[in-house]
Amino acid sequence: MVEISPEFVKAQEATNKFVEKPTNEELLELYALYKVGNGEDVTKQKPASLLDVKKKYKLQAWKDLVARGISTPEKAQQLYVEKVEELNGKYSAEAIEKKKKQAEESK
Repeated sequence: MVEISPEFVKAQEATNKFVEKPTNEELLELYALYKVGNGEDVTKQKPASLLDVKKKYKLQAWKDLVARGISTPEKAQQLYVEKVEELNGKYSAEAIEKKKKQAEESK
């Protein structure tokens, strides 16, 4: 069983507070990091059906992450936390409000 760090859990919760949706690429990266971070094995996943394009992209992102050498839960959890912190600066309510204020001030 994989040990889940408190930071990893906190980062998962933080994604639910995004007020804007991250890009598809960002979501795929989070998905792959989440799966590896939970100790799941991509080789044991059923392949996506021809019609399930979304699952195909998710599995490919996960395989690509493992191919890049990010295959330990500890490393994936660390990278997940870092990615969520980065995205929090773009998609949190505070970040969106800051962007709005900057746009108003530049008028």
